[in-house]
Amino acid sequence: MRKYVFIAIVTLLLTSCQEGPFYERNSAIPKQLWDSSFKPQFQVEVENKEDRFDLFFNIRHTAYYPYSNFSFYIEQKQLQDSIIRSEIKLAESDGRWLGNSAGNLYGQTVLLRENFTFPDTGKYVFSVGQFMRENPLRGINDVGIKIIKR
Repeated sequence: MRKYVFIAIVTLLLTSCQEGPFYERNSAIPKQLWDSSFKPQFQVEVENKEDRFDLFFNIRHTAYYPYSNFSFYIEQKQLQDSIIRSEIKLAESDGRWLGNSAGNLYGQTVLLRENFTFPDTGKYVFSVGQFMRENPLRGINDVGIKIIKR
């Protein structure tokens, strides 16, 4: 009997803790060589313009990525064009990679915009581009966006 009560409590806690992201998609970089002309796109459907969101950027790279930073932009072209340009730190000055690791892959999720609203309902398309000096940029496995409803 105790076993069933324990299982029921754990199940209830796990299902009620977090709702999960409103939207999350990642796009693989072909052959881990990101040409600057390749801009993965992510389509988001917004049904309520009053909802508030947080926008995150996801990146996974290999240990063979040649830099300690990564410069990128996220472009959104719909009712109001907007571009977010950002640079994130991927490694410490001593070469230790930051973020989570799984074998040869290292990943980070970075908050870019907090508590924002979309100007209207409908479909929004976000594209992600890189503007590093090396082209194609080697060692990037995949990138994506995550949007969490507040």
